[in-house]
Amino acid sequence: MIPKENYEKDSHVEYTNEKQTIFYDLESHREITPATIPDSLAQEQEQKQEQSKNKFHSGIFGKLAYLSKRLDNLGVESTGIDRIPPYERGSSKLFLHVAGLWLSATGGLSSMSSFLLGPLLFELTFNQSMVSGLIGMAIGCVVAAYCSTMGPQSGCRQMVTARYLFGWWFVKLVALAAIIGVLGWSVVNSVVGGEMLAAISNDKVPVWVGILIVTFCSFFVAVFGIQQVLKVETYFAVPVLTTFLLLYISSSDKYDLIHAIDNSTLSKDTLKGNWLSFFSLCYSITSTWGSITADYYILFPEDTSQYKVFLLTLFGTLIPTLFVGILGLLLSAVAVTYQPWNDEYNTHGMGGLLWSGFSRWNGFGKFCVVILILSLISNNIINTYSAAFSIQLSSVFCSKIPRWFWSIVCTIIYLVCALVGRNHFSTILGNFLPMIGYWISMYFILLFEENLIFRKFFLHMYTKEFPINQQEDEQNEQEETNINSRRATNLHLLKRKHIAAHHRYNWDQWQNYDALTHGYAATFAFLCGVAGVVVGMAQAYWIGPIARKFGEAGGDIAMWLSMGFSGIVYPWVRYLELKRFGR
Repeated sequence: MIPKENYEKDSHVEYTNEKQTIFYDLESHREITPATIPDSLAQEQEQKQEQSKNKFHSGIFGKLAYLSKRLDNLGVESTGIDRIPPYERGSSKLFLHVAGLWLSATGGLSSMSSFLLGPLLFELTFNQSMVSGLIGMAIGCVVAAYCSTMGPQSGCRQMVTARYLFGWWFVKLVALAAIIGVLGWSVVNSVVGGEMLAAISNDKVPVWVGILIVTFCSFFVAVFGIQQVLKVETYFAVPVLTTFLLLYISSSDKYDLIHAIDNSTLSKDTLKGNWLSFFSLCYSITSTWGSITADYYILFPEDTSQYKVFLLTLFGTLIPTLFVGILGLLLSAVAVTYQPWNDEYNTHGMGGLLWSGFSRWNGFGKFCVVILILSLISNNIINTYSAAFSIQLSSVFCSKIPRWFWSIVCTIIYLVCALVGRNHFSTILGNFLPMIGYWISMYFILLFEENLIFRKFFLHMYTKEFPINQQEDEQNEQEETNINSRRATNLHLLKRKHIAAHHRYNWDQWQNYDALTHGYAATFAFLCGVAGVVVGMAQAYWIGPIARKFGEAGGDIAMWLSMGFSGIVYPWVRYLELKRFGR
């Protein structure tokens, strides 16, 4: 028997029954639900919860959350990988801003840099480089354009939509590949900026100073968020493309030398291998945009036509890249046969070659070179902005840390890499960056088959993402609505259901672990594609057995072998995964 003085002090005992907290009254010997708890006890429980919250918020996450709110008042985007709901989206006017973004980002020096290697590194003539590089680049634009169609319908970042392919855990590997890709391009852009300033100043401004300028200017814009990014990119597009047009004019007095390249000493197999390697390199210039293209369409209405998004991205990346790509081939073809330009390239890299093109205009030519640095900044802005989301996707811990913090981390990483590798520009560009195109090729073919085959003909097998009882309830509601025409109808809800049925994804489940796929099929197919990379790649550190058949340096066909291996395996294993797990 409990003494009165004891149970008057603790008259309610708390214990847990499954997931619900139950209170037991020792005086009346009965259980009481939370609804019948005395006010004093309820207040005590609320105070305990408030204290636990305060302890949590006193830690690092609380400080970051507080700082994010302060920065949000300044216009800094504090949202992370969260889905943008339809009612927070913009209008079709965003098409103009995104068009300006692609003009500025893809019509810049980062796109031009790879085209220089056709004549200078792979020893191709101007015509051979044109055919190889432009076809490869155009195919890459198709890949990037298709990936962009996931943005408006989902309201999610590109790597978040990849959860519907690779699942909660395996998508982290894909996100890591995306991080490496965009930061790799940021390193290239920063080094080129340093070379340009060094060239026009006769080495009075060292390369590392230019790297710092490009890096910090890029970070300053990227940290503010997507609306500011779209505006700045639009403003940068006009002066950058105008300056490239001036470079066409300034360097035109040497264009009679572009057909003087003689590669007749190369064997036919070696020439084929070089052609294939340059083809793959130019493909990777534009295809790697596929890892982030959807990020810049998340503010579009969810009923935006996929054809409009596809065509905007296709021509938005194709035309500017074509414009600067041909210019890069002209400059590099001249540099092969014209020794002064060749010496500048060997001394100051791409920056020296640009200065050579503008050199006959003296001071105004130096001003034009400085203007072109804006194209490097605009490209790095996009890279820094999107890399932060891929880091947030890597773990729950990282997702709690605001995007602006990871933008700082990304900036520090590629700044250090650029400073360390500033004297190895051609090595980085020719050997490392083509590897980025390998994984995006596999991701593209998996996404294409998922949409074309399974989301179109086997949607009934997604029982976790679209529960059967939910589908029946929706059908019953629709039937009742048709029968009783007088009943009030939520037109917005019906429109949302129609759009969801058209897209064949339940985007509301983007962070539901129990509804998302396990990713076994996509991961297995991805690993099979890696086998294609191993046998088909031709890099300085490894030449695969199939790639060796194309001359001394080999021919890089890893993009296409990896895409083929993954594309053949995925439909079979995906069907088995859906049949076994229903997701």
